[in-house]
Amino acid sequence: MPHATPMRLATTIRPYDWGSVTALPELFGTEPTGEPQAELWMGAHPGAPSTAGGVPLNELIARDPAATLGERCAERFGPVLPYLLKVLAIERPLSLQVHPTTAQAEAGYAAENARGIPLDDFARTYKDASHKPEMVCALTPFHGLCGFRSPGAAAGLLDRLGVPGLRPWIETLRTGEPGQALRAVFAAMLDDAARPLRAEAEAALLESPDDGLAAYAGIARAYPGDPGLVAALLLNHVTLRPGEALYLGAGVPHAYLGGIGVEIMANSDNVLRCGLTSKHVDVPELMRVVDFTPSAPHLVQPLAGGPGAYDYRPPAPEFALTRYELTGAGAHPLPGGVPGIVLCTEGEARLGDDLTLRPGQSAFVPAAAASPRVSGKGTVYLAQPGAFTK
Repeated sequence: MPHATPMRLATTIRPYDWGSVTALPELFGTEPTGEPQAELWMGAHPGAPSTAGGVPLNELIARDPAATLGERCAERFGPVLPYLLKVLAIERPLSLQVHPTTAQAEAGYAAENARGIPLDDFARTYKDASHKPEMVCALTPFHGLCGFRSPGAAAGLLDRLGVPGLRPWIETLRTGEPGQALRAVFAAMLDDAARPLRAEAEAALLESPDDGLAAYAGIARAYPGDPGLVAALLLNHVTLRPGEALYLGAGVPHAYLGGIGVEIMANSDNVLRCGLTSKHVDVPELMRVVDFTPSAPHLVQPLAGGPGAYDYRPPAPEFALTRYELTGAGAHPLPGGVPGIVLCTEGEARLGDDLTLRPGQSAFVPAAAASPRVSGKGTVYLAQPGAFTK
């Protein structure tokens, strides 16, 4: 039967300027290229599809969705792999951003199509009609911003800067209804009229000895003069230890600041940026999509899936992750009937009888693969659709 065995993937590394020159080469035992290596992509996204036997994975899937995806997955998500797996190596902060709901993405995509905006246009916001929930699992200490602080906590942080001009924002945060106060202050911070005040706040950040402001001072050094810098002070700062995971749903503003992590997301490229970027920022659409409800970071606790297996099950039907800590004793059976991607991040793993994976290497496991098993000594991650996991 075609597509009945795991297939080694050839993958693409994206050289975005925020990536590390050395982190992925050190992790995977490869030679540095001299340019940033930011994201290793594994999947069937048309922007950089992995290949198996020289054929793009999205083409293999389109030729035989039943064998590659399985009937359940193809029926639920169509003839496409519903997730995209990445390894991120972050040297400097990514853009402050948010992702739309499915309804927002469908409406925005249709509206931009109707206006004739090309998909590759600088001013294009919606690249497809899908939402883009995502989860990152830390391989090293991993730092980010995620979700709005309580208005009182945000006011306290702004107050510590000692900038008199910030008093009206601080007062709004302390006295207003939480969601409305955050919306008003966030919008005011991004307004061009606030440029002089943002410059004062930035200078105060750079001069502050306050350890609680250190992460934001680092952002200021990386993106001097950026309009999103002060707005970042409204967000929770979160640090993940290796093995901990963070989930980001629609409307939640976030930015990754540093570290290496395995990231999985719905197979979409819809990003609305708030700042810390030279890319397109559409403030009116951003304000429509952002959820201004204060919220703690959504940490995903791994569940024991058997000896040496740790299941990450976020509330997204498109994806789930399992981490296997392989000890050399025995083999782990992988779920059948669904499309999986196996990634080795440490040591050496054997997939079935014939395929050996070393750090940075990955394989696609078609739904039709018969009783796939993984063994060896090291660490591997299995990506699969979340809708069919327990």
